[in-house]
Amino acid sequence: MKRENILASLGILSMAAMTLAGCGKNNATKNETKTVAKFPVETPIKTPKQGGVAKIAVETDTPFSGIFSNELSSEDVDAQVGAPGQETLFDSDDHYKINDKGPATLKLNLKNNTATINIKKGVKWSDGKQVVAKDYEYAYEILANKETMCPRYTNQFEILKGLKEYHEGKAKNISGIEMPDGENGRKIVLHFSHLSPTMYNAGNRYLWSSVEPYHYLKNIPFSKLKSSDQIRKNPLFFGAFKLAKLVRGQSATWVPNEHYWRGKPKLDKIVISVVSPNSATQAIKSHKFDVIQVINTQWDQVKNTKDVNFVAQIPLSYRYLGFKVGKWDNKLNRNVENPNAKMNNKALRQAIGYAMNVDEVNKHYTSSLSFRVTTLIPSKFGDFFDKDAKGFPYSLKKANDILDKAGFKKKGKWRTQPNGKPLTIKIAAMSGDATQEPITQNYIQQWKKIGLKVQLATGRLIEHNSFYDKLQHDDKGIDMYIGGWSMPSEPSPQSYYSESAPFNMGRFVTAKNTKLLEDMNSQKAFNHKYRVQKFHEWQRYMNEEAYYIPIYNSYQITAVNNQITGYSFKPSKNNSGQPLWYNVGYVK
Repeated sequence: MKRENILASLGILSMAAMTLAGCGKNNATKNETKTVAKFPVETPIKTPKQGGVAKIAVETDTPFSGIFSNELSSEDVDAQVGAPGQETLFDSDDHYKINDKGPATLKLNLKNNTATINIKKGVKWSDGKQVVAKDYEYAYEILANKETMCPRYTNQFEILKGLKEYHEGKAKNISGIEMPDGENGRKIVLHFSHLSPTMYNAGNRYLWSSVEPYHYLKNIPFSKLKSSDQIRKNPLFFGAFKLAKLVRGQSATWVPNEHYWRGKPKLDKIVISVVSPNSATQAIKSHKFDVIQVINTQWDQVKNTKDVNFVAQIPLSYRYLGFKVGKWDNKLNRNVENPNAKMNNKALRQAIGYAMNVDEVNKHYTSSLSFRVTTLIPSKFGDFFDKDAKGFPYSLKKANDILDKAGFKKKGKWRTQPNGKPLTIKIAAMSGDATQEPITQNYIQQWKKIGLKVQLATGRLIEHNSFYDKLQHDDKGIDMYIGGWSMPSEPSPQSYYSESAPFNMGRFVTAKNTKLLEDMNSQKAFNHKYRVQKFHEWQRYMNEEAYYIPIYNSYQITAVNNQITGYSFKPSKNNSGQPLWYNVGYVK
């Protein structure tokens, strides 16, 4: 799962106290959801012509990292830049179920606890080499080798036999990976201690779905892979396009991969460029790009733009408020909770959640195109989502009552800790578009209303890359933070909130959480009713404990040149959560 660059701001601090007051005539208070909900999820289907250059915008206020490896990258922006070339092994239907239409096929054997993968003949790297079984094993080695410092590795992968021993350095190979036709064959048999129901879905975190070019990378030490030119400057792909030119952090130019197994793509070239979120409106109105995402806070300014098709979806993502209650232990390779951490008080966390006026913020800034969410499971996951969950609806009275009962007494205008010591809370939030500063300052004012002294960590909003670096290294100057996830198409939250998950950046660990996560992905969970029950139990538990407060999700609107066809958000026309660029072309 790629962490999502939440739109943030460079706004004016002093305006925050008034931004939400008396905004009745502001156009931004219109509810645009009825309009946007009618937008299609793909451009009109028309006959494409051969040729043309497509200009694509990626919105970020910082340079992209340019780590072109599904194992080593954790950035949504990198995934967007790499999408024309970077595919995974499995395609899915529109319900996210793996099918046989992708680069490889998958068969699960519930009796023998095995998964058999067959890579299709003709699936070749952009240097012309066939993708082989060793490329798949090598991807698992990158994932599990401690020297790569892979952010995606969690103990849930350890149902693959021998993976734990390899990860701990006790074995040189992963015993559960069998290559019946040898390393250069196209067949892989994986041996598991047990199978999980997640394995039927694309993007699950029990069965890895990526490959890496072993012949190209094998001489690079694992510790140097992430910084190598072969990953960051001259990567190989087996997707529809190959990288022709890279301006690090700024742009990527793609040309057709003449070895692509599906055939020749329609476009002659794709140029992907970084654009500041603050420049997105003008870029859309001036038709600078053929594909560019709409910033929801700017929707009112661009909605009447001519000669574009607006496509929209509610993505599998959300924003949340996380609380730091522990640290990552590199020796133990797991999260360790600190029971004495400042934010390790359930009442304090709950009160902070109830004091956030999320609905009002969304209405004012995004015309309700962003909306409050009530759990850490997106509603698009159907019955796995607990529709009865209330989350943290705005209530200053409830927040004050909770703090009063928990012993957070007021001393002047600020509350103290139950032990009588002063309480100052440092919050981290990212920079981005011109609204996050007033939004963040608004929440600080809301917490002030319940007597909590909250200040920005570092005194200002934090640049995206630095933000996540501080969180991953457990910066002592951060007590809570606003983060976001762009999720894969399998609903299991284990990769983000388990004891062994580096992405659990709040570092909370409880026995009950561990048990619920294990139950929802166990063999018992092949019974759909049982699995749904465990998902609902987990959502109720997480809302009660409030280690993470769900905040909001948003409609994702993209402005596409009306001469472009084949651009789609449908899961069956995506790969690895990104549009399948092989299908995209100009209309005849």
